[in-house]
Amino acid sequence: MSINLRVVVPPHPLISHWLTVLRDQLTPAPLFATALEQLGHWITYEAVRDWLPHYPVEIETSLGQATGSSIDFEMPLLVIQIVRGGQELWYGAKKVLPNARLAHVTTPKDFLSSQLPLKIGPNEGVLIFLPQITDGQDLGKILCFLTNKGVTGNRRRVITTVVANDGLRFIAENFPDLTIYCACIDPVLNADGHIIPGFGNLEKRLYGFESNISCN
Repeated sequence: MSINLRVVVPPHPLISHWLTVLRDQLTPAPLFATALEQLGHWITYEAVRDWLPHYPVEIETSLGQATGSSIDFEMPLLVIQIVRGGQELWYGAKKVLPNARLAHVTTPKDFLSSQLPLKIGPNEGVLIFLPQITDGQDLGKILCFLTNKGVTGNRRRVITTVVANDGLRFIAENFPDLTIYCACIDPVLNADGHIIPGFGNLEKRLYGFESNISCN
């Protein structure tokens, strides 16, 4: 695997807790959705720690002067959420990034560029939210689109929950300058393309029905 691909698993106890809730087969659908939201919130919190521009400011308290820091909310930011699953991650993350503009990708396997903005600013950062990375093919389609728009390197970050080593190998070979933030790395995919141990079928866990559509 390319040493240039950066995969970050933040050692935060709340991330570990909500990952456990997500994995547990006894977790009911509403709590499963809540676990995705919480993971989206806390992983995004970690992902933008060194990414958002900020500047020092001088302020007056009720008792004197203090030096503080302020986020530059003028920085353009595009969020790409992959439905299904990615929107739950974004529900939690939008509290951290309330000013981001939002784009939806509904069917990654039949990905159409019309699902994403035709114009992406030259300084616009892009965050991709998807529920998991299995073989990496769907994520690769979006990354190819962004590369063709000139969005490469540190301008892109991926927020997800569980990633498989197979997917990481594919991404590392094709997009080695990417940074991925996740809750854990699982070792293998089974014959059906599911991550082991993973968290099971996303649609069944969220909505109570099986689906052959993957978001990986």
